[in-house]
Amino acid sequence: MRIVALCLLVLPAILATYGIKLMRDAFFGELTPIFMHIILQFIVGFGFLAGGLYFIGGFILHRDKKRHLTKGEKNNRYTQ
Repeated sequence: MRIVALCLLVLPAILATYGIKLMRDAFFGELTPIFMHIILQFIVGFGFLAGGLYFIGGFILHRDKKRHLTKGEKNNRYTQ
């Protein structure tokens, strides 16, 4: 089961990394042949980065809620 979870987290991490690369290339003026304009390349890169971080953060939050490790719930480890 841990292998499946690892595979689910690797793909968004790769997309987020590629998004950072696209934004960096757009910032320095290197156009990737797929895109027609540098602004479009930057927006797609930002979308990949935001989507990857959103998925990984949601996965971690879901796991922590399932294990009752988040603040704001009754009977968690943070309450005294």
